[in-house]
Amino acid sequence: MQENEQKIMLNKGLRDEEKIRIDNVLKTLRTLVFVPQPLNRLEKTNIENQLKEFALNIETLVDYSNEELITLLMRLHFDWDQLEQFADFLMDFSKVENYNFEDKALAVYQYIQSESKVFSFGINSKIASAKAKKQ
Repeated sequence: MQENEQKIMLNKGLRDEEKIRIDNVLKTLRTLVFVPQPLNRLEKTNIENQLKEFALNIETLVDYSNEELITLLMRLHFDWDQLEQFADFLMDFSKVENYNFEDKALAVYQYIQSESKVFSFGINSKIASAKAKKQ
């Protein structure tokens, strides 16, 4: 019994570390695209380096289907808040650069809304905003 408890605590510790790592990368990504202006090469490199933490880069982000991206993020154990932050990053990045990630962000928001089983006015508002930007 005690060995089982140790395994559970170890798994919880690893999950906590992973959550902190993901949160830190998301925080850095969000600050890199905070100012809506074209990015210089260094800033793009910094974004690429952060995306590598998620086995992504800008090119793969462009190439991935919405479903492939969501599958990857779920495999990386993103929680609902982290998915929302990543979708927010995609929306902000689309404003800063000539990338159209609104569709991907919309898909992530809709995934959160349908799979989390919790209605969120904030997510609902972001879905409406992303849909409006698409038109």
